[in-house]
Amino acid sequence: MIFSFQNPRRFAMNTYGKFAQNAWKTLAPSQYELIVNPETWFSILGEEAENSVDSLQVQIAGHDTPGETYLEKVGRLMGAKMQAEEIVRAEMLTPPPEDQEEDESEDEMSTTSIVLEHLKETNQMRMEMNEEMNRLEMENDR
Repeated sequence: MIFSFQNPRRFAMNTYGKFAQNAWKTLAPSQYELIVNPETWFSILGEEAENSVDSLQVQIAGHDTPGETYLEKVGRLMGAKMQAEEIVRAEMLTPPPEDQEEDESEDEMSTTSIVLEHLKETNQMRMEMNEEMNRLEMENDR
C-alpha cells in the first residue's frame, strides 16, 4: 500500500492529534520544534490514539450485563469511552515528564489550559450523552 503525505483526507488531524499537538507546543516546545513535519506526525499519532481508545474502550466496558437496560448500556459504554480517552491522553498524547519544560511564568497557566480544554471536551461529551439519553427516553415513552 502506498501512502501519500499529500492526500489531506488521509492525514486530516482528528481531535486526539490536535490535543497532542497543543500539549507538545505548550509543555515541550523545544521537543516540538524538532519534529520535522508536525502536521503529519500529529495526524498519525491522532489516528493511533483513536485506535487505542477504541480497543481500550471495549476492554473497559466489558460484556453486557443480564437485565441491563438500553440506557444503562449507553451510560456504561460512554463512561468506558471517557475513561479510555483519559488513559490515552495521559499515556500517548502528553509529552513525557522528562521532555516537559518548566517555564515559571507560563507553566501553571499552560497546564491549566490543557486541563480546562480536557474538561471542556468531557463536558461536551456528557451533554451529548445526556441529550441522547433524553431522546431515547422520549422514544421509549411513546
